[in-house]
Amino acid sequence: MLDRILIGLAGIIVGAMVVMKSEWFLSNLGSVQWAEEKLGTEGGSRLFYKLIGLAIIFFGIFVMTGITTDIMNGFAKMIGL
Repeated sequence: MLDRILIGLAGIIVGAMVVMKSEWFLSNLGSVQWAEEKLGTEGGSRLFYKLIGLAIIFFGIFVMTGITTDIMNGFAKMIGL
């Protein structure tokens, strides 16, 4: 249980850093062409990096609370496994 909490907190911290430092990611990793076309003209890549950070935060919360197995079981039921 402690390992789930620590992994979840690490995910939340990493996700928050990605959201806060999206400009750093943009300057070091470059722009994402798909994001520029689909999410906006100039700020599409920044928004993309922020969305990735939010996804990491949510995944960290899911791991910390232990509902990842419930989510995976739900997906498996949807596709008929």
